[in-house]
Amino acid sequence: MNPKVDFYFDKEQKWQHEIAKLRTIALGCGLTEELKWGCPCYTHQNSNIVLIHVFKEYCAFLFFKGALLNDANGILIQQTENVQAARQARFTALSQIADAESTLKAYIFEAIAVEEAGLKVELKKTKEFTVAEEFQIKLDELPVLKTAFEALTPGRQRAYLLYFSQAKQAKTREARIEKCIPQILSGKGLDD
Repeated sequence: MNPKVDFYFDKEQKWQHEIAKLRTIALGCGLTEELKWGCPCYTHQNSNIVLIHVFKEYCAFLFFKGALLNDANGILIQQTENVQAARQARFTALSQIADAESTLKAYIFEAIAVEEAGLKVELKKTKEFTVAEEFQIKLDELPVLKTAFEALTPGRQRAYLLYFSQAKQAKTREARIEKCIPQILSGKGLDD
């Protein structure tokens, strides 16, 4: 146990008993406990294996390369369609975690084997992401915008493409695009 992480388990919260059990399971598999992104993160030889996090409706183990795990028991969930590598095992009761303990341990050991084998999740290329029609029109109309957008890192490009395409209405997509054009032209990402 890492004392820097204790605060996460000591604070009064809805899933306190459940996450304490998840912690015991992770540590029982020989993982190193660290604090990353404000959450307990469990590593093997400096590689992230699993993270504990809480939400309003559930608590979860997040397997960083869960997409590569066998998931014979069908407990892993892709959070959203845009999450490529990580998968969650979600819980709403301590008894669920106790029932799944042997499965979770097996998944942790499989995740360790994935890391040791050097396996990587085949990530979708930026050019495979949907370009909102309204943004494509702007790119075609403004060569300077196209040049600036193509100069952004792939991660920044993906963030913009997702942000624009997630809007359901054309009017919203257009407003988002207009708002972001100055940022793109200045070489900044969506959250910069």
